[in-house]
Amino acid sequence: MLEPDPATRPFAYALLRVVPRVERGERLNVGLVLFCRQLDFLDVATQVDHPRLAALAPELDADAVHGRLAAIAGVAHGEADAGPIAQLSQSERFGWIVSPSSTIIQPSRVHTGLTDDPGATLARLFERLVA
Repeated sequence: MLEPDPATRPFAYALLRVVPRVERGERLNVGLVLFCRQLDFLDVATQVDHPRLAALAPELDADAVHGRLAAIAGVAHGEADAGPIAQLSQSERFGWIVSPSSTIIQPSRVHTGLTDDPGATLARLFERLVA
């Protein structure tokens, strides 16, 4: 049995998805949020594939999607102008971001892992699951 590296810490992440019409069950991964409490890390990475979004939902305003993703990033980063939720602790902000939602941007279920570099882990997962 492999022993875990003592330098690694648990993390949690969720995908952020555009769900233009929930009744169709279609979605497009547009971001990833990662939280590692022990390393004091909460960050989000986003990217909208405009041709895929237009094929999935031609009537959807891509600027509105970008605006909602920017609002989520503001909360994740604790920006002063992102509203009262952005002033909560990192754990509470992560919990808010990954809460089930009926809005056009919806999180996946939360997944976990171990990391010694949450920034690199975010980049690797983002490249594999979103980009």
